[in-house]
Amino acid sequence: MPTAPLASLLPRAVPAIADVGLALCARLPARPDDRLAPLADGRPIATLLIVGWRGRRGWDAFAASPEAGDDRPDPLDRWSRRVIDALAARLGGRALYPFDGPPWRPFQAWAARGGRSFPSPLGLTIDPDVGLWQSFRGALALAEPLDEPIVAGVSPCDACRDRPCLTACPVAAFDGATYAVARCRAHLEDPMGASCRDDGCRARRACPVGRDHVYAPAQIRFLMRAFRAAPPFEDPT
Repeated sequence: MPTAPLASLLPRAVPAIADVGLALCARLPARPDDRLAPLADGRPIATLLIVGWRGRRGWDAFAASPEAGDDRPDPLDRWSRRVIDALAARLGGRALYPFDGPPWRPFQAWAARGGRSFPSPLGLTIDPDVGLWQSFRGALALAEPLDEPIVAGVSPCDACRDRPCLTACPVAAFDGATYAVARCRAHLEDPMGASCRDDGCRARRACPVGRDHVYAPAQIRFLMRAFRAAPPFEDPT
């Protein structure tokens, strides 16, 4: 039986993704250089659907989960794995994760191939709708091919002349090319870093794109605690 095109899959996939509290962040055709193993039934991977948080969407589902309150390490990763593994099984695919590694899966490069995610001066991926307020929690590797071309969008950073994200950080941790991680982390542990700890990264908040999608206060505090507890250079957002 021929594999159904993605056009017939999306009416199933998008509601299923929403059912577990996630959103579709990007869709793209797989390529040979992705080096993705076939599914258990031998079918090759044809499509990747990247799923995650877009703005506040998804936070309530995680916050109400057993993982969020069991006081064990890595609650967000464990919740993501549980719900996305089940989602992949429901859709007949395989789950892939940005936190499985090394080697690490190239989620930012994958999202860029979807045509609506772009690099920002902060190193985070920016989306024309939600700005810097999205988090890739996993990808669904599927055998169904895309049935429509990827239309490349335009980065909102291209039209941003002022680039307030590069001047908002109180310790100048960003210069558009590098991120002074140690300086940022030291500031977060200083009493002067209370605003960043409680309200989130000021450079990220300065971006004018997607301001209606800024994370919920509890969501920000959770992610900032996770960032402070993570090994250097590991960003859980």
